[in-house]
Amino acid sequence: MSMDFRRKLPTPQEVKNQYPLSEKIIRVKSERDEIIRNIFMGKEDKFVLVIGPCSADRQDAVLDYTYRLSRLQEKIKDKIFIIPRVYTNKPRTTGDGYKGMLHQPDPEKESDPYEGILATRRLHTKVIEESGLVCADEMLYPEDSRYLSDLLSYLTIGARSVENQKHRLTASGLDIPVGMKNPTSGDISVMLNSIMAAQHSHNFIFRGWDVVTSGNPMAHAILRGAVNRKGESVPNYHYDTLLEVYEQYSEKSLDNMAVIVDVNHSNSGKNYLEQISISKDIIDSCRKNNNISSLVKGLMIESYIEDGAQNIGDGVYGKSITDPCLGWDKTEKLILELADKL
Repeated sequence: MSMDFRRKLPTPQEVKNQYPLSEKIIRVKSERDEIIRNIFMGKEDKFVLVIGPCSADRQDAVLDYTYRLSRLQEKIKDKIFIIPRVYTNKPRTTGDGYKGMLHQPDPEKESDPYEGILATRRLHTKVIEESGLVCADEMLYPEDSRYLSDLLSYLTIGARSVENQKHRLTASGLDIPVGMKNPTSGDISVMLNSIMAAQHSHNFIFRGWDVVTSGNPMAHAILRGAVNRKGESVPNYHYDTLLEVYEQYSEKSLDNMAVIVDVNHSNSGKNYLEQISISKDIIDSCRKNNNISSLVKGLMIESYIEDGAQNIGDGVYGKSITDPCLGWDKTEKLILELADKL
């Protein structure tokens, strides 16, 4: 056989029954989800920051980081709404390397998807319980999103998944914002088609069920830059590009127009320190043009406790083991500066 069926995994409902949510978590999520919905539907003008580590590699450091965010959130709550990145799935371009907590709850040990499912649920639960913030994750495996469907408040569909039919249709059945990244080619039409699909109702097979979805009006765009034929990064956050995206978005006559700009990846040329100047540049573009201001709902920033990245096993607390991230001191300074500019 080409597949070795190792064990039958529990259903999402079985895991939810094993790790039920407290009344506090249900209340916090409901309250903050309403604010998020109002922001993406244009009823509230707070600026969103989806911010945190490239990958959530260890519970203690992630909880420390999100608690720091929660204290900072209080200072800027009138202008900025923070959604921590607690990304427990990590797509890999070649298939090699650390694939996230879902695969490896301990990065230095072998893959264990069963323990990974439990670890991701425990982590997301603790973040909300201890920080009072609600979380974002990536929809790498659409069926697995059900294990966290009562906990997540924001989902991203990555550049390599955005053309996948199952991702698009699954997004249409969610009641939280789902950000569709432009593909690595930079083709904006692909991203907009994904948004259109997610905003419509669909009937399809999901986890062995015949399901019908209602459509998700909060499906939106994430600009993450592109890669040209020479493998060079091509940014798509500049003023002129944002105007072009606004025009193409308008032509699609979608239910809702919204963009989050990912200031790392190909927009920064994977130079994590460039996130600082790029973030400020986007705020300046919003201040110059009302159409851009109405379109851009926020930024996505990769940040952790320590600057840069390390190899698995180096043991530096709060330092990324995947893409390099801004350290906490730079992050705190940047967020306060962005709040002053808004």
